[in-house]
Amino acid sequence: MNDVAKVNGIVLSTMPIGEHDKRLVIETCELGRITVFARGCRRAGNSLLAAANPFVMGEFSIVPGRTSYRLTEASVTEYFRDLAAQMPGVYIGFYFLDLVDYYGREGIDGTDMLNLLYVSLKALLKPELDNILVRRVFEMRMMFLNGEYYPEEGAMSASMLSVCRYIIGAPLGKLYSFNLKENTLKELEQICDKALKRTIDRELKSKKIMEAFLTA
Repeated sequence: MNDVAKVNGIVLSTMPIGEHDKRLVIETCELGRITVFARGCRRAGNSLLAAANPFVMGEFSIVPGRTSYRLTEASVTEYFRDLAAQMPGVYIGFYFLDLVDYYGREGIDGTDMLNLLYVSLKALLKPELDNILVRRVFEMRMMFLNGEYYPEEGAMSASMLSVCRYIIGAPLGKLYSFNLKENTLKELEQICDKALKRTIDRELKSKKIMEAFLTA
């Protein structure tokens, strides 16, 4: 009998399989991005019903198989239910999940990306923060964590260089402790768009949906 492993993570996406099951993609601290099957989780009263959804954060008990894992138990610490009522925050949140999915790899420590995802989802729930700023800070820090962005002198104004250096280096607890004036935020958006175009090799569906709501 295979041993049960416990991992900490956040559910990035789910897909119905058959009549009662789901396929989950979970970013974990211990194993990176993994595929997990939750058997019977769509049955009413099943113990995995609430845990087998995007944004769910907690400890997951899994049994390894040949190419994936099977979920046996979940201890949820955060559902992010309040995010579902935030417009367009929830769509930005789905984009965050998609971006972590894009960068995630099995067998690679996912702690840094998970911590960034957690504080960024929490930031979307704070009314005093501009969702556009939260999005751009998340994008830049995510690219930096994956070795695909570093601010260069001469490529931007001195004030923006200071902003970008703060974004990539600030402790996560202070990452969203500032706001920007409109013209400075626009410059940050242009920098992020240029870097993302260079590094992301496919269109993320969640990005299209998010931007449709942001421009509506």
